[in-house]
Amino acid sequence: MTDTPKFTVIDRRKFKAEEEERETSQARASEPVAPSAPVEPSAGPRLVVSEPRQEAKPVPTSGPDLQPELSQEMPAEMPPPPTAEESREQKAAYDAAATRLEDLIRAQNPAMGAQPPVTFEHLVQQFYVSAMIQMGAGAQEGQRPRVDILGARTTIDLLGVLVEKTKGNLTEAEDRTLQTVIFEVRMAFLELTSMISLQAMQPPQPPPPGKR
Repeated sequence: MTDTPKFTVIDRRKFKAEEEERETSQARASEPVAPSAPVEPSAGPRLVVSEPRQEAKPVPTSGPDLQPELSQEMPAEMPPPPTAEESREQKAAYDAAATRLEDLIRAQNPAMGAQPPVTFEHLVQQFYVSAMIQMGAGAQEGQRPRVDILGARTTIDLLGVLVEKTKGNLTEAEDRTLQTVIFEVRMAFLELTSMISLQAMQPPQPPPPGKR
């Protein structure tokens, strides 16, 4: 068993379609039903033929006909990607919701100006701040820093993924910012891990006199 967390991607479009179908069914059920005309009894007996109910065959979990790969737990499949129209509609709805939220905030804080657009530098800065906080930066004076060295490593590795995936697709300023940030956080990580290693190599301190 690995420590890698598992996640499942949920196709919200499916739930939306099911919800709309359920609402339609409830609306039809609430409509008044018109009384039907009385049926004249027929002169003779009427034969009603009903199709036999076909029971679902159980799916075999073992046996020679079951392929080995099907006996293992199959991973959840990814939902189909959204269409171009769905992406445009969602983007328009998101922008409208963000604009309404910003208008509400500015109405309560008239001195606040419009928020600047999010850029690539904001993304890199977010990773930088997260990594430095995980390595104990930003602690208040007099308090012991709280270090999440494994979390910092993950954040720094994410920056490395960003470097690889954006190679050749950045402006000179964006590339300089990214390279500078990843150098700084890796250097801080090296200094912190060296400090942790030195502390681990030191012998345990004896208890003070008079205490056992």
